[in-house]
Amino acid sequence: MNDSATTIQQIRPQLPVRLFNGFGALLEKSRIPSTRLVATGLIETAKRRCHLDDFGEGEFFEALSRLVESCQGEARLNLIGKIALKTDVLETLSARLKMERDRQLYPNISCQEIREPVFIVGLPRSGTSLLHRLLSADPEHRCPLMWEVRSPSPPTRAHEKRRIQRATQSCNFFNWLVPTFRHAHTVGAEVPQECVSLMTPTFLSDQFDAMYYVPSYRAWFFRQDLRPAYEYHRRFLQHLQFRRAARRWVLKAPTHMFAMPALLSVYPDALFVQTHRTPVDSMASVSSLVTILRSAFSDAVDSFTVSREAIHYWSETMKKFLRERDRLANNRICDIQYDEIRREPIRAVRRIYEYFGWSLSHEAERRMRILVASQAKRKSANHRYDLSQFGSSAGEVLSVFETYCQRFGLAQPSGAQQKQAARSVA
Repeated sequence: MNDSATTIQQIRPQLPVRLFNGFGALLEKSRIPSTRLVATGLIETAKRRCHLDDFGEGEFFEALSRLVESCQGEARLNLIGKIALKTDVLETLSARLKMERDRQLYPNISCQEIREPVFIVGLPRSGTSLLHRLLSADPEHRCPLMWEVRSPSPPTRAHEKRRIQRATQSCNFFNWLVPTFRHAHTVGAEVPQECVSLMTPTFLSDQFDAMYYVPSYRAWFFRQDLRPAYEYHRRFLQHLQFRRAARRWVLKAPTHMFAMPALLSVYPDALFVQTHRTPVDSMASVSSLVTILRSAFSDAVDSFTVSREAIHYWSETMKKFLRERDRLANNRICDIQYDEIRREPIRAVRRIYEYFGWSLSHEAERRMRILVASQAKRKSANHRYDLSQFGSSAGEVLSVFETYCQRFGLAQPSGAQQKQAARSVA
């Protein structure tokens, strides 16, 4: 059996998961009517559970309605997917209600200033996550952590251990549900979280597109002005900063490249670090990651469609971003190569600090070296992928990313590398 077949087979869910979803499929074929989710019903349920009714500023009903309709009509969710959708939406709505209550109880939340936040951007799977974790090791830096994004209320240290424990249990369950995912992306309660999670309460977030096949929601989302999502992103940071002060926020999401005008309208003094990796490897890796993630919630994931969507979206996003970055002053964006992050991570970090005129303390570097050492131990659990698994070719990818590759000197992998169907990623 070749490596590609082995990789695809590894996505196969655990036996209890297959049995559970099989039971759901049998119920669907029966005459037993299933309850269809609607936005109004989910909103009312969240209000009743929280005994609250104020969601704060910003309209989200249309976005939620389109998401729920697309999930139920297009995503071909299995039983776990249906449960996950309802659970996630209710938790998101409940968190939004509680955060609005907190802003009324603690008026100083709205007074928190977010100065010169740093956004790590770049193609997905280009070292952004590893760089995010490295920069988060500096005590001077603040990154949103998974547990506090999942449970932002109350905005104090109350019940902190209990909230971390609940988040840990959630991560452990997800790692059991999708055991191959952790080889591709680190999951943990105290791991820095992507910005898409801070936008989720607006339901204007491509987190949903990564989890579910939602083409109609996706098409609608791409046409929206995302300023409301970034305004809520800022409100979320204020909430987290009220609990623990931040000298400098370090944030991360490849998708920021898609919405630079909206981001800069909310954070006009933002700084950026852009990572660079050949799109051939990046597109293969993100196609694998999304296929693995969607397979947790649907038994009908088309990996070829995943790859086509990824190549089209990210090539267009990169073209758009390059036009926007040319409007930035050179001293506001630092470029780092993926190979440097992987091979000489501390050197890459030093370059960023020197570029922006920051001071790298001995304590910060010590913590970073500990993280690098722990990361090296994970290399035995490789994430294995190749473009051929997804019906795409290196030539196809390089042609649509031609301008980007020429500008930053990104070439096709060497012949020896192309023959390897397995590659390790951050």
